[in-house]
Amino acid sequence: MIRVLLADDQAVVRAGLRALLERSDDITVVGEAVDGEEAVAIAHAERPDIVLMDVRMPGVDGIEATRRIVADDRLRHVRVVMLTTFDTDAHVFESIRVGAAGFLLKDIGPDELRHGIRVVAAGDALLSPAVTRRVMEAAAAALPAGGRRHESLDELTEREREVLVEVAAGKSNQDIAAQLFISPATARTYVSRLLSKLQARDRAQLVAIAYQSGLVALGRG
Repeated sequence: MIRVLLADDQAVVRAGLRALLERSDDITVVGEAVDGEEAVAIAHAERPDIVLMDVRMPGVDGIEATRRIVADDRLRHVRVVMLTTFDTDAHVFESIRVGAAGFLLKDIGPDELRHGIRVVAAGDALLSPAVTRRVMEAAAAALPAGGRRHESLDELTEREREVLVEVAAGKSNQDIAAQLFISPATARTYVSRLLSKLQARDRAQLVAIAYQSGLVALGRG
């Protein structure tokens, strides 16, 4: 059973998300928070698998709450998925940088919402590759020209760089395998190496590194 905590200052949004999620036999909502501070407190009490975190909340916002959860070793298994209304919200990039596992738009369809929860709970690719790509590119526009150097990129092989570019596009291991003509198991091995070499918490942070370093340019593809 995937245990989910909802964090949003709008009661109607929380109610809608709860109704959609609990229609599945494998997902249950274990708590609701009205702001980031309460989200952190409930995360400690309930230890959910996933926190659906609104980006913009009064007081402690979703980004700061995410930073606190990710930085707490006692919550190391908790994965945060950000909720946002706009697919060009620059705050999304910051949320990924502080450790969010991905993000969802609030107007997402019920099936995609439930699928996204399952994907993140399994530790797989970011949600919705097309949306991920668009938002990350929009957010990356705020970075300095040429990006910021990440010295660990120098340690990557050419193939590892190719895999990182595909991860940054929101591709799953299966999609990466098809694109690069390798097996899914080999793709998974490359992603694991990237996580280790770049000291990234998850695939979301690999995406952030790819954009921050300038390895992936705006408008690619």
